[in-house]
Amino acid sequence: MADDDRDTVRREFDEAVNMSAAELERWLQTDESQSVGQRSGGSGESTGHESGRRIVELLRAEEGDLTDDDHAHMRKVHGYVRRHLAQEPQKEDVETSRWRYSLMNWGHDPLKK
Repeated sequence: MADDDRDTVRREFDEAVNMSAAELERWLQTDESQSVGQRSGGSGESTGHESGRRIVELLRAEEGDLTDDDHAHMRKVHGYVRRHLAQEPQKEDVETSRWRYSLMNWGHDPLKK
């Protein structure tokens, strides 16, 4: 991946992920975090929860240590957050919504300014 592409991916990831590694790590340990998301492959862990664990690692990694696979996941995170934000529920309390909980598994708290 070219350096310009890596810079763009990093910038978009940083825009999408508004939780710190410590905040996300604490969130992932909650029942609410583990109650949402699509489970795949018979695993007890949802796709978003698994992604959240990887995001914690990415947030703690040095830029020079990131691989093309890491950048691909960062791009995936940005895309997921962008798409999911567009689906904000209109008729439920966002603070305790599955929508918010799912976004938080991907490192974005829509209530955080």
